[in-house]
Amino acid sequence: MRLSTTRDTVQRIWTVRLHPQAGGPLLACPHPRCTAATPLPAASARSAALTHLARHAQADVLPPHLRTCQCRTRGCAWHRRHRGCAGPILLALTRDRSGRAWRLADACAACAAAMSHTAVVPDTLLAPRLRYPAVGTPAHPPRLPHGPGERMRVREMLTYLAAALPRFTSPAARLLALQCALRADTRAYVRLRGGLLRGMRLCGRRELWEELEQAGWLRRTASRHPHMEAQLLDAAVLTQGAGRHVRARAAQWALRPAPLALPSGWAPAVQLTAVVLASHTSGGAGSADIDVLARLCGHSPHQTEELLDRLVTSRSLAAWRYCRDTDEVVWDLSSQARAGHTAVQR
Repeated sequence: MRLSTTRDTVQRIWTVRLHPQAGGPLLACPHPRCTAATPLPAASARSAALTHLARHAQADVLPPHLRTCQCRTRGCAWHRRHRGCAGPILLALTRDRSGRAWRLADACAACAAAMSHTAVVPDTLLAPRLRYPAVGTPAHPPRLPHGPGERMRVREMLTYLAAALPRFTSPAARLLALQCALRADTRAYVRLRGGLLRGMRLCGRRELWEELEQAGWLRRTASRHPHMEAQLLDAAVLTQGAGRHVRARAAQWALRPAPLALPSGWAPAVQLTAVVLASHTSGGAGSADIDVLARLCGHSPHQTEELLDRLVTSRSLAAWRYCRDTDEVVWDLSSQARAGHTAVQR
């Protein structure tokens, strides 16, 4: 008997659409397991759509070697320019211009970077929670020096926020959302102390909390100046493998993102750019697709270039350049930043 060596390509594309109607939008999913549209409160409709897609991805897990670029199988019709498929297979979350339709699909790194209104969703955000055995295992992971783990955790959370928050969300609100997401407990509640907010120069900035409330991302539950308490409304923020203590260490790293930690006084837009670049830096240099970088920073590519110039002025970066052939921005750390990072590691 001859065994067949061919295998059908497994489709890993999930889509949802929000149909507006009186009383709240309907969430419709064409997946065979989803037979009826679900009515939703208007304030939490987007969060419910993202959570619905995450559940499909969790239920339809596939080994990495069987995952293929779904964009390529459709002739790369999901983006305007075609630079050829390359890089690892990632989960790409895309919304249409109206914000009513969402797609989660496997795509190679090159195609994902070329898609508009798209953010990469790290697999750890969709992984089930890790459970520790009752006997013989410590209650908390061992404490390790701040480094690559925290950098990767912050990078994943920035990617999540790029998809969960509206594009026009201000840099200051994004910095606040990053700390809330990393410091939330298992019930999605977060309490930020006054000292932390003062250190971030966000104390008394009620308009930032209102901005996140209007986006439907959180709801304030208490305000005892200068402390603030809130509940996150997007359940997807907690569907990651890391526990609360690991995320808290990442939150601390984000306050001083080595090797691009800036002195106090810089504008939130520059601070956020430094966090994004630090999360993409390894050794003395880093790189990222210009569209991805702009999306994570919440700016246009042109504004992002101006912020990179300001980091050069602050002597955090030695130089940066834009590579037209690959649409990538490449940067080099200044000798001052390199020396400071080396001293911290010792």
